[in-house]
Amino acid sequence: MAGEAAQAGHSYPVRPYAVTEERQPCSDFTRLRRPYFGDTHVHTAWSFDASSQDTRNKPPQAYAFARGERMGIQPYNDQGDPQRHIQIDRPLDFTAVTDHSEFFGEMRMCMTPGQPGYWHPVCVAHRWVPSLSFATFGAYGMAGKNRWGFCGDANSDCFAAASSTWQDIQQAAEQAYDRSADCSFTSFVGYEWTANVGAGQNLHHNVIFRNEHVPDRAISWLETPTQVQLWDYLEKECVEEKPGCDAVAIPHNSNLSGGLMFETARVSDDSVPPGPVTRQEATRRARWNPLFELVQHKGASECDNRAAVWAGDEYCDFELLDYDSFGGKSSGTPGGGSMTIISMFVDKEELPVTKPPEQNNFLRYALKKGLEQQAELGVNSFKYGLIGSTDTHIAAPGLVMEKNFPGHGGAGKGSGGGLPGVLPDDLEYGPGGLAVLYAEENTRDSLFAAMQRREAYATSGTRPLLRFFGGWNYSSDLCSASDQVAQGYAGGVPMGGDLPPPTAPGAAPRFLVLAAYDPGTPAYPGAELQRIQLVKGWYRDGELTEQVLDVAGGDNGAGVDINSCERRGPGHRQLCTVWEDPDFDSAAQAFYYARVLENPSCRWSQYACAEAGVRCDDPASIPEGLGQCCAPDHHRVIQERAWSSPIWYTPN
Repeated sequence: MAGEAAQAGHSYPVRPYAVTEERQPCSDFTRLRRPYFGDTHVHTAWSFDASSQDTRNKPPQAYAFARGERMGIQPYNDQGDPQRHIQIDRPLDFTAVTDHSEFFGEMRMCMTPGQPGYWHPVCVAHRWVPSLSFATFGAYGMAGKNRWGFCGDANSDCFAAASSTWQDIQQAAEQAYDRSADCSFTSFVGYEWTANVGAGQNLHHNVIFRNEHVPDRAISWLETPTQVQLWDYLEKECVEEKPGCDAVAIPHNSNLSGGLMFETARVSDDSVPPGPVTRQEATRRARWNPLFELVQHKGASECDNRAAVWAGDEYCDFELLDYDSFGGKSSGTPGGGSMTIISMFVDKEELPVTKPPEQNNFLRYALKKGLEQQAELGVNSFKYGLIGSTDTHIAAPGLVMEKNFPGHGGAGKGSGGGLPGVLPDDLEYGPGGLAVLYAEENTRDSLFAAMQRREAYATSGTRPLLRFFGGWNYSSDLCSASDQVAQGYAGGVPMGGDLPPPTAPGAAPRFLVLAAYDPGTPAYPGAELQRIQLVKGWYRDGELTEQVLDVAGGDNGAGVDINSCERRGPGHRQLCTVWEDPDFDSAAQAFYYARVLENPSCRWSQYACAEAGVRCDDPASIPEGLGQCCAPDHHRVIQERAWSSPIWYTPN
């Protein structure tokens, strides 16, 4: 490869992954890998829903924000000046802007004077009555898979404009990428493939390309209505037709999929096609979906203790929504504006009744289903590495601080978030999380290799450090070793890996898990750790079982004063343990992942309520517009956390 040639004559170590790009090798290269923090789910003004909420910043501004620059956001005054400004607490290491490819062209035409269609009534409405865009583009466009007449014959005008937008996105990523030896920031070219089947059942995927070699078009769900067709596009227009091109497609928000995210990839409407998942389909999904976005602005998708199977896991109550699809938000759930507008254009009998998500909407269900699939097909298509991201719709990657959260837009309040005396986002939404990748250096090739091997973990927004290794012969005192990480790699596999065969009959796997707290910053100090848990799932003889165990730390009496948001009580700055599975069954498929919990702290909404002086026992202290602060379903306290990618065991 040309990139390998560029290293000739240098003393830099040989990279343990393919080098596909021309760049200087990083001066900071760590063979034992280090964690890099980023965001792979970012929307700017090129996304129709972000644009309709008056987001004006585009990819160049999003990348600058990720690197630490201050940015103005909506609302804007009559002179076009932003009335709010935001800044990330700490710069990110990497970011992918992932605007909705659906309506790339329409947004360019509607928002650019002189473009064909600029004065079309739909474009005029988008600029002057933006809430209607959830109907004109959301209902007529997305639900009906339609484009408007201003797109021209065979939609040629819209496709041409979309091509220009795609070029702009690539150019912004290239300009933001640090190709010097400093390796201070990595940008990825990407977009969102936004599949909404039935009445808003979410099958969205973020497509992240390895390098600057990308297809000529960012194909949308309107042209490829099934995941299988998305894979066809990636195989043909990326891998086959663009030398050096590769990609991953990251599913997100299974909590809003209405139970369809983990069904066959042939789903194209609200029904599941007949016939079982084949080995070929499972193999293709495993190839293109190595990662899963576990937490973001619109909730977490690990588990839900309202389902009987998880009722005993008290920590399955984190950032849950009360509905299982975008359509479900229209049935009286607070903040259901967009779906209320869509319901004006859709037969109300087609809108679903709000109901909590069932267990088949959550990751832990998919991990167990993958074990069953492995036993039956010989392939596990749900062998996911875990990440978090924001899903920001205000072009603000990594804006995850609970305190002073301005709202992310999207399905939330958007430009209304700047109004005084009003919560800046819908109560059920949150700041989202971060993606963490273990890589040798901060380059596209190194980070992409981490994605593919699933050496990744998700956080709910803070930055604790988490390592997780599995093997057969780890010493019980490994936590005290100065080279514990080196021994972790040498004696087993890191998170995202597969345990090798047992070293002896009757052996049980051992897991090294270590975590360090996030100290935060003076303005946004971090919380100490409370505990580490291991989540185990296994499958044998047709039975799927799971177990959650505390393996380090535990109940410590820590809490938070909800009126001042001051934390109280002891915690841990570091936790480490070597845990051996006492109930290991060598004949059973299994997975293990670590969950690290911080001490309790105020949720973003309670920070806002406390700042406003709201005391729910004093009605006189509750300003008009902040009644939600005292709503029965307001979760005032959260425990920030991190989830490692699993480690799997497969018999024989």
